[in-house]
This record gives sequence, C-alpha cells and structure tokens, in this order.
Amino acid sequence: MSLILDFAQSLQDSGFGTALAESRYAFPLVEAAHLLGLSISVGLIFLTDLRLIGRFLTNVPIPVVLRQLRPWVLSGFAVTFISGVLLFIAEGATVVISPAFPAKFVFIALAGLNALYFELRLARLAPVVEHQAVLPVGVRYAGLASIGLWTATIIAGRLIPYLPG
Repeated sequence: MSLILDFAQSLQDSGFGTALAESRYAFPLVEAAHLLGLSISVGLIFLTDLRLIGRFLTNVPIPVVLRQLRPWVLSGFAVTFISGVLLFIAEGATVVISPAFPAKFVFIALAGLNALYFELRLARLAPVVEHQAVLPVGVRYAGLASIGLWTATIIAGRLIPYLPG
C-alpha cells in the first residue's frame, strides 16, 4: 500500500472517521455542506468568468464584480474545504484509489494557478481597471480556462465513486 492510502485508511479507521461514516445524519449533512459550498463558490466563479468573457453584466466593471462576489466565493470555498476534509476522514481509503481523485486535485490546482495569474497580472491591466469596452484577450482566455477547469473538477469529483481503482 502506498503512503497516501495508508494514511487515508488510518483516518477512515479512526474512531472519528468510523463514527462519521456510520452516522445516519452527520455524513449526509457533511456531504450536503460540501455540495452547497461548491455550488456557491463555483457558481459565483462562473458568473465572474462570464463577465470576463463579456457574456454577463457587461455594464458592471470587473473590479466591482470581483469585490462584491469575492467574500461569498471564499466563504463557499471554506465550507467546501472543511467538509471535504471531513469526507476524506470518513471515506478516504475508498476514494483515494479512484483515478478521478488525483485528477480532481490536478484540475483544482490548475484552476487555482489560473485565478492567481488573473489576480496578480490580468486584473491589474488598464482595460480591466478602467472598465474599457474591449478587454484583453488574456482576460477572456482566463475566464474560459476557469470555466473549463472548474467544470472538469466537478466532473472528476462526481466520477470518483464510479471509477474505483
């Protein structure tokens, strides 16, 4: 067994992991929190991305959209992260063997790098800050990449139980 699988198995076999996995109410509530957090964060990211590609809220400056949605996106991610850790504790050894599991995290990492590049580089460009009608092509590509990567993340996450190792 690999180191990751051994670690996941020890978490799953712990008293807390077993109790959570076997709980009639706690596990479904944690799973629901995971999906709700994901819906909030990724749903609002999609709205932001649609603004970046010029298909939604075109009369609203991008910095305003970002400022208004960022706290909600980050809160959704916090809920998703915490609930995801709890789900991993409850069933990590089961999901870690799925080929979709590492794929999900590769897509998350790429989406994070795309967001970081946008925040540190593209969001500071004059056409973005000054609300010019024509946005740089890189801004639109960042929005399209984000939509694609978050879609791939969700698909990989949903495939985990259906693609056992």
